[in-house]
Amino acid sequence: MDKLQGQFEIDPEIARAWTLPARLYTDAAIFAAEKEKIFSRTWQVVGHASQVAAPGDYFTTELAGEPLFFVRGADGKLRGFYNVCRHRAGPPAEGCGSRKLFRCGYHGWTYALDGSLISATEIDGVEGFRAEDFALAPVRTEEWFNFVFVNLDPEARPLQESLGDLARQVEKFPFAAMKLYERRSYDMKCNWKTYVDNYLEGYHLPSVHPGLNRELDYNRYLVEPYSGHVRQFSPIRGAQPGDSEPRRYAEACEDLTTDYFWIFPNWMLNCYPDNVSLNLVLPVEPERTLAIFEWYLPEKDHAGPAAKASVEFSHQIQIEDVAICETVQKNLRSRSYSRGRYSVKQEKGVHAFHRMYAEAMRDQVSR
Repeated sequence: MDKLQGQFEIDPEIARAWTLPARLYTDAAIFAAEKEKIFSRTWQVVGHASQVAAPGDYFTTELAGEPLFFVRGADGKLRGFYNVCRHRAGPPAEGCGSRKLFRCGYHGWTYALDGSLISATEIDGVEGFRAEDFALAPVRTEEWFNFVFVNLDPEARPLQESLGDLARQVEKFPFAAMKLYERRSYDMKCNWKTYVDNYLEGYHLPSVHPGLNRELDYNRYLVEPYSGHVRQFSPIRGAQPGDSEPRRYAEACEDLTTDYFWIFPNWMLNCYPDNVSLNLVLPVEPERTLAIFEWYLPEKDHAGPAAKASVEFSHQIQIEDVAICETVQKNLRSRSYSRGRYSVKQEKGVHAFHRMYAEAMRDQVSR
């Protein structure tokens, strides 16, 4: 088997499989290939419905190096466009807010909320010019669970199809009634896959997260891989005799769980009984990643102590994760390590991710 091709072969039987090679976590060529093969072809979370609630509301962002903006039209439809003027590539939109039209900041070409060209300045005398040929280029945009999604691939299957069983599994969490409470960013010195690997197993809970391990029932921690996502969940422990500190959910009952959903390739929903947090894992460089956390709670709870406690509890877990991920990233460069094996019981989620990744990347690197 070709050496390069073999990097993207993960045995479907976890008991026989080896993990991804260390090189894939450090190589710049691999990182560039991931941008094209993965991040330009999957549904990505780019915003929240509250940012585009009313006609004219818009926001700008960037995905895989592409400048984008999203706007709620006068007809109530949410649309996404490349934030690139069709004249000479100026910016039709900047920042966020509410507009009745968009005027490029370079030469003043003006566009309607539906992307059509309203006015092209100083265009008299141009032969064969038709405004309809110079509308803003659209990008596929959908909404689900109050989030705004985009896919740069015009041939990608619809969002709902790609979500599969996820939509049904998160229904029990009253996310629609929650409001954004806080947003934090974590700049990490590790590859994006290093962070995802760590997220996808509870194997490290006793060693890395003593506080979280105290709240969850590690012995009943389960991992369920699906075609495009992984669900991890555990019953929450209630108050126990001899507790030296109060538990977060003292009245925990049998059906009270915490559910962690990872969706290929890089976003997560952490669902607790009283809050939901969104994690976005954004690759910046081969060994640098930005993790964005957003915490959502019922608006009535925003002023209470539980809201701050939820964020601080999650923040502590993240600090612990960043520390171990940065250490692992450094060690992936050691001449002593090339690739490892999976725990059949504990690392089903990591194995599932590596198989999805390998399938997406296969044949991308020149032989």
